[in-house]
Amino acid sequence: MLWFTSDTHFGHSNALHFTDRPWRDVAQMNRDMVEGINARVAPDDDLYILGDYSFKMTAEAAAELRDRINCRNVHLIPGNHDKDWTQPAIAGTFIVEPPILKLNIHGQKLILSHFPLMDWPSMAHGSWHLHGHVHSSGTVYNELNRRQGLMRYDVGVDANGYTPVSLDEIRAWFAGVEYCGRARWWDWVNGTCDPQVASACNLVREVMCEPAGGYQTAQESAEAARVRAAKLREMEI
Repeated sequence: MLWFTSDTHFGHSNALHFTDRPWRDVAQMNRDMVEGINARVAPDDDLYILGDYSFKMTAEAAAELRDRINCRNVHLIPGNHDKDWTQPAIAGTFIVEPPILKLNIHGQKLILSHFPLMDWPSMAHGSWHLHGHVHSSGTVYNELNRRQGLMRYDVGVDANGYTPVSLDEIRAWFAGVEYCGRARWWDWVNGTCDPQVASACNLVREVMCEPAGGYQTAQESAEAARVRAAKLREMEI
């Protein structure tokens, strides 16, 4: 079975506060999260940690903590807080993967990375994008993605009861969802919530709006695209 998690932040005392985790201290957090992994993940399973495994720990202490995880096949996709796990002293602690990893599990494509992507390979064909980094709390972030048909899922511990989530659970989460075929840049360009940028984005939406029934011919679609591009070039924001 395949399992996914992220942003455990083992050893990081500040993670107790900025994510409102339910432990008194780091030692208790470390112990309980390792026990949570071992309670779900079998020794022969594959566990993918999508970054930020540890922080504020020595490499040796972090490697010793890894030894307490019973799973033999633990893959690590590097995050912004991860160490160089290829250095000789700790090489072999993890199966170190590239920053963006593509998997195909019985026809289901998965794109794994620490950082969330707005668009990802095969998005228009129903691929799933699993990530961490954002420390979303509870199910709100993942639910909002699902409602929009965005097959994007935060596997971080803060969004999943501080334990890994299985491939089967993610499959059940997305069951019946009609996926969104593309990312529209004007929907996500306003990352700062600046009201002036939001107003400009609304103007762009008006320009880029397509008829509900689509276009009747390829020529009609191409002409409409040309007109929209011309309006964007002329737009003053």
